[in-house]
Amino acid sequence: MSSKMRRALGLGLASAVALAAAAARADTSGVAPGGFTSTFALVVDADPGRVFQAFGQLPRWWSDDHTWSGRAANMSVDLQAGGCWCERWGDGRSAMHGQVVLVQPGSVLRLNAALGPLQDMAVSGVLSFATARRDGQTRLRVTYRVSGPAEAGLDKMAPQVDAVIGTQVQRLKAFIETGKPD
Repeated sequence: MSSKMRRALGLGLASAVALAAAAARADTSGVAPGGFTSTFALVVDADPGRVFQAFGQLPRWWSDDHTWSGRAANMSVDLQAGGCWCERWGDGRSAMHGQVVLVQPGSVLRLNAALGPLQDMAVSGVLSFATARRDGQTRLRVTYRVSGPAEAGLDKMAPQVDAVIGTQVQRLKAFIETGKPD
């Protein structure tokens, strides 16, 4: 992980925790040295189809602070099984943040994704976005399951990962509802 990304993770933690706590609370479960699950559930003022379309516009809602290049504009996601959530920037540099494993338009998007510093820890991460229409509302549920060897100490990383994912979930919601992530 680059020093810029480490610094962004550390410096952005306080604001990310505050934002996540204020708007999308994580239900963190199964916290142990070998893994954890973070779940964010919220109501989005849009139909499930519009929510799904927003997933594909990743560069417009993902935070620059949580990229390898420092620019979310360098990211893309191919919304089909086997598709790459990739970041490409100058001099042939690139990163695969995740791989799409399930697409059900308007319903579910699931990726295998060991994000950020988790990528270097030989752990697995599964990031799922699910929408459902209930009682006249669109409910968005984002779940991130991370697992690995006990020596990874994932229980210590769970609060930081919750904060980062929480920030992205709030940015996605804001983007869907207003066209702007902030």
